[in-house]
Amino acid sequence: MATFLYKLGRLAFRRRHFVALIWVALLTLAGVGAASAPAAGTSSFSIPGTEAQKAFDLLEQRNPGMSADGATARVVFKAPSGEKMKDADNKATVEKAVDALGDGSEVTSVTDPYKNKSISKDGTVAYAQVSYKVSGMELKDSSKDALEETAKEARAGGLTVEIGGDALQATPETGSTEIIGIAVAAVVLVITFGSLISAGLPLLTALIGVGIGISTITALAKALDLGSTTSTLAMMIGLAVGIDYALFIVSRYRAELAEGREREEAAGRAVGTAGSAVVFAGLTVVIALVGLSVVNIPMLTKMGVAAAGTVVIAVLIALTMIPALLGYAGKRVQPAGKKSKLLGGGRAAKKVGKPNMGTRWASFVVRRPVAVLLFGVVALGAAAIPATSLELGLGDDGSQPTSTTQRRAYDTLSDGFGPGFNGPLMIVADVKASDDPEAAVTTVTDRLKGLDDVVSVTPSPLNEAGDTATITVIPDSKPSSITTEDLVHAIRGEAGDIKADTGAQVLVTGTTAMNIDFSQKLNDALIPYLALVVGLAFLLLILVFRSILVPLKAALGFLLSVMAALGAVVAVFQWGWFAGLLGVEETGPIMSMMPIFMVGVVFGLAMDYEVFLVTRMREAYVHGEKPNQAIVTGFNHGARVVTAAAVIMMAVFGGFIGSTESMIKMIGFGLAIAVFFDAFIVRMAVVPAVLALLGKKAWWLPKWLDRVLPNVDVEGEGLRKLDDERRGKDEDRELASV
Repeated sequence: MATFLYKLGRLAFRRRHFVALIWVALLTLAGVGAASAPAAGTSSFSIPGTEAQKAFDLLEQRNPGMSADGATARVVFKAPSGEKMKDADNKATVEKAVDALGDGSEVTSVTDPYKNKSISKDGTVAYAQVSYKVSGMELKDSSKDALEETAKEARAGGLTVEIGGDALQATPETGSTEIIGIAVAAVVLVITFGSLISAGLPLLTALIGVGIGISTITALAKALDLGSTTSTLAMMIGLAVGIDYALFIVSRYRAELAEGREREEAAGRAVGTAGSAVVFAGLTVVIALVGLSVVNIPMLTKMGVAAAGTVVIAVLIALTMIPALLGYAGKRVQPAGKKSKLLGGGRAAKKVGKPNMGTRWASFVVRRPVAVLLFGVVALGAAAIPATSLELGLGDDGSQPTSTTQRRAYDTLSDGFGPGFNGPLMIVADVKASDDPEAAVTTVTDRLKGLDDVVSVTPSPLNEAGDTATITVIPDSKPSSITTEDLVHAIRGEAGDIKADTGAQVLVTGTTAMNIDFSQKLNDALIPYLALVVGLAFLLLILVFRSILVPLKAALGFLLSVMAALGAVVAVFQWGWFAGLLGVEETGPIMSMMPIFMVGVVFGLAMDYEVFLVTRMREAYVHGEKPNQAIVTGFNHGARVVTAAAVIMMAVFGGFIGSTESMIKMIGFGLAIAVFFDAFIVRMAVVPAVLALLGKKAWWLPKWLDRVLPNVDVEGEGLRKLDDERRGKDEDRELASV
């Protein structure tokens, strides 16, 4: 592989006009596609194979006019202190508001709280439910403005009015911190390279790669039903790996220049050596992201595949556009150890022969491997302790900040109607096989009333075909509680007896049941997903390092990183540590998909640093150095660059903490802290300590496996042979001339 990539790097350097033209054309094409594509709405959410989804699909099939995907708004009215909602003035105000709510062109129905008996027992709270034809993201601004104006007029009548539901759903914003993240990355690059040109190349190529990726996602969003979170995640990961991959190749190019090679030769060698590591690092990230499809949740699959696509683009740009731009830059990119005239007058950046920080640290670790290993493991173990109290769930209006009208509506309904009112269970009774459908629905209703934790059971009339009924069950506990989850399982446990007695099939759905099934499906998929991703990456790393213990150590180190990162997420978003500092307005259960998502993404990123750092050690070992000296050599060449890459990735991920979307904020923080733990504790401390303790055993590979495995030549041995052949030919020419 090293030889092929070497030739590719030289070709891109020589044919830089052609390479640059191709990438600019791709960016233009993707941009035009994104600009001309129809606007995407809210992506559909489905959980194939779950009871909640089966019930939802059955309802859509039997009641096609329900507009199940349409937005809803709960307009909650609260009477002033000492008054009731049935008082004449308050009733008149509410009825006027209900009439106004029904005037919108996108409104399908509005419930009257007085006709529907939607008034609390103490008479102080009432609500009207508005149903729309389209989703919250597709709702026109005029409809949202009319909703808010109606609430404003009702407030003028003396009532407290809040609006819940998804009708006022806002498009998430990432905030200015995303730009700050990129600015921090730029500063780190300038410090690392000591040159504005060298620092600018990784940023430029990363932005082009992300531009192509995000524009393509935008162009296909409507056709493939991609949500806004998909493009945000793709941007987050694409930007981080795009900068890092380019950074590694530019850094190797400058190192090759420092050894006296011509620029085209240096570009070829940089792509042949560092480029090999980029390919395998990118492959591990792609495997981890595409592997999310095994969970069989379409939304998660789309997010993973889209992000993987941006990673593939980042790898291709690093291998082709970086050497092309290096050709354009010419002498403006200085050899390693020299700064540009602007930043250092072309002087050497450090004294010749003086060991750098990476060398000094590696030498210390090699001398004290046991102490360093214990410190690293204990520190990560301590950080992971909060993960033992991890609570999973999906956010609803109850997890919104108290400053929002959605949260105030949620709390008002909870106070007036009980905590379970915000999470009703929808029971779908399929009575097609029943002899007496009406009697079957009555039997189901009576059985449900006899269960614990049930406040009320309200059946609806049968559909037009007379074969399906929906029954609303209000629990006594809040939607995210274990008691409500137990109630869902209890209802499903009764389904078998009900079917035997009446012929009716009972299915539980609704937002609360969907959340429970979603969390369960993710929990069930975690171990198979971990086995698949770690197994495939383990085989890939055996190819790269030609060792059994090095990939095993890499996988175990990853587990330490991800557990510590999950612990940090729990401490901040569940316990509330430093919540104010990070802009977390409301703490609560951790998003259900967070553990499996972090396992995938963090594993891919962790293997990046493993490959970049340890391939340098492997290269030194293969070329004759002793194991401990190879560790020091690897740090001498790679520690500075890996440190810069980690800081850049942390800055990019940290930039998304400013998002108004709680899921994006949590993902940004989780990935940033995971990179910190993995790069600075696992890869910089635990890995060299373990390698020092293992010595030559670290690079052991059974002979039979060595014969079977193909030689991918990540360390560039093929390039050495190429040098030997050239020297031989030069010597033959000299002899011939004599």
